[in-house]
Amino acid sequence: MSEHSANPSSATAASGRPRAVKAVIPAAGLATRFLPATKAVPKELLPVVDRPVLQYIVEEATQAGIGDVLLITGRGKTSMVDHFDRRPDLEERLAKKPELLAAVKRTEELAAIYTCRQPEQLGLGHAVGFAESHVGDAPFAVLLGDEFVKPAEPLLPAMLELQARTGGVVLAFFEVDAAETSRYGIASVEPAEAELSDIGEVVRVTGMVEKPKPEDAPSNLAVLGRYVLPGTIFDAIRRTEPGSGGEIQLTDAMELLRNEGTPVHAIVYRGTRYDTGMPLGYLQTVVQIASERDDLGAEFRKWLAEFVNSDASGGPNT
Repeated sequence: MSEHSANPSSATAASGRPRAVKAVIPAAGLATRFLPATKAVPKELLPVVDRPVLQYIVEEATQAGIGDVLLITGRGKTSMVDHFDRRPDLEERLAKKPELLAAVKRTEELAAIYTCRQPEQLGLGHAVGFAESHVGDAPFAVLLGDEFVKPAEPLLPAMLELQARTGGVVLAFFEVDAAETSRYGIASVEPAEAELSDIGEVVRVTGMVEKPKPEDAPSNLAVLGRYVLPGTIFDAIRRTEPGSGGEIQLTDAMELLRNEGTPVHAIVYRGTRYDTGMPLGYLQTVVQIASERDDLGAEFRKWLAEFVNSDASGGPNT
């Protein structure tokens, strides 16, 4: 664990451009929607069955070949780093329980975890700006700390490939119902260059609107919390004035780059996305993942069906 690290050279893609090898996870927020649970426990460590949300996100990065992760933390968040640190005392106690021991040791071996403190929360752009001394001028991934995708349906590898080919900003979108556009950042898009079609469902981004009314929305493509950014984003963040809520918005910095000629593309993701940013989404995520587990899924689904169909649910008996 470290506050900073030297910048190893990035991997080089077939395009000759460097490929992102580092990920940044902004995780300094107060998580007011989960109070009082998050008064002492970071939201990122709330468990989804037997792993915290943050571990799923780090695993998503390592699955894509990223082994260097910077956590942007805040006051009271040191336990996030502790989760990935060694616990020799615990390992000794688990010596005769190999499955549990392997699970504990896995957290220590996932990636090199570094930290940087954001002293006050002044927007996502402000948070990402603190990664400059760690990332340098190389491209890097940003993974928001409250959502992740199903491991069997990865998103990040295609985003890393797309960024290496274009050298620009790469986003991820998912489709929402037209009536829900006012809850998300919504993109206006056009067809991408034909030579990018082998990567996946790629679009070129022509603009973004924050939480538009359904009648004003340019599309039904909402921004997912994954970005792959060029190192030039840091200068753009410095030149970005406070926007919505008086905060420095990453969207504004990306739009500044786009207006100056940096290409902005996106992958339209049609896999399974888990959103743990609000209590309802968090509960849905726990139920979905528990239901799919080999070790407890069948028994849990049986109980869940009985519960939903019983008087205990508060509904009619069917």
